[in-house]
Amino acid sequence: MKSLNEVKEKIKKVTSRIDFVVTKKNTISLQEELECLKMQSQDSAFWQDNQKAGVIMKKINSIEDDLRIVELLNAKLSDLSTMVELYDLEGKTLALGEEAELNQMLDELQTYLDSVETKTYLSGKFDEADAILSINAGQGGTEAEDWTGMLLRMYLKYCQRAGFTTEIVDKISGNEAGVATVTLEIKGRWAYGFLKMEHGTHRLVRISPFNAQGLRQTSFAGVEVMPLIEDDLVVNLIPEDIEFTATRSSGAGGQNVNKVNTAVRLVHKPTGIIVTCQSERSQLRNREVAMKILRGKLFQIEREKQEEEHQTMKGEHKIAGWGNQIRNYVLNPYKMVKDLRTKVETTNTDAVLDGELEDFINAEIKL
Repeated sequence: MKSLNEVKEKIKKVTSRIDFVVTKKNTISLQEELECLKMQSQDSAFWQDNQKAGVIMKKINSIEDDLRIVELLNAKLSDLSTMVELYDLEGKTLALGEEAELNQMLDELQTYLDSVETKTYLSGKFDEADAILSINAGQGGTEAEDWTGMLLRMYLKYCQRAGFTTEIVDKISGNEAGVATVTLEIKGRWAYGFLKMEHGTHRLVRISPFNAQGLRQTSFAGVEVMPLIEDDLVVNLIPEDIEFTATRSSGAGGQNVNKVNTAVRLVHKPTGIIVTCQSERSQLRNREVAMKILRGKLFQIEREKQEEEHQTMKGEHKIAGWGNQIRNYVLNPYKMVKDLRTKVETTNTDAVLDGELEDFINAEIKL
């Protein structure tokens, strides 16, 4: 009965953790809020304000998701507890197959609970929001542009694993290979919360595939992550502060590219921020994307200002900004990916570049 008693002890610990999650989410309050929001959504004038209606519908989906999470946790715990009780009543020693089944159920519950608990660390204003992620090649020409292309693939793979949907809304290819700059729109609950700490400089060390002498090369790329904000008021964005220019897109593209003024350039006069966006879509779509990026950049400036003030108060002043190096990816002379903030590291570089970022991101969230 030793193995069964061990499972019982583990169940006690898991039950305590689940109770904490249920208390934290306050399911009774959530249910009341859900009923109130659903009543609002049934009003005949509900969709007259599309933006407000969209916010409410998103909140309804988030609450329903939270309630499903709690329901699933309790269901998994109930199934496991019931099976243990049955074996306990029989009073026999567990067979290898029975013990393996119990441990598998327990492992699945603990893994799911780990992911739920990680989200409890995400309490920022926009942590549940969609995200905009931009990758820009640093110094190094073709090498840096190839590295930017590798990072693009890595984040696309990660988002697929996380259940986020992605759309490349702006992309400029490198001169010889890779990508000079690319911007993704990432949609899914917690997209910004999970990805926000990827903001920074990513450094690659490898044998250059573009150098006939096979020399080791160091490349840099900057990653910017911003919440997708639809409301100008949130970031105090005034239309009069924006200088708008439409130009012809550059480079190869679709039927309209290079023929009509579809490319967009926005200048935010108070901060000097410049945002450009060009694609095969219409000028209207490019302007919409550029505005989203501009709102995100304004939010990021304010966030970094607050972080800088906080660090100064703690006596650990550090210049904020995406220029700070956060992670090294070494492919030669040895294999290692190491985060410089959390110290999390792995020698399985192929897996990381294939989108397996969970260990790094979960550690970042808990910083």
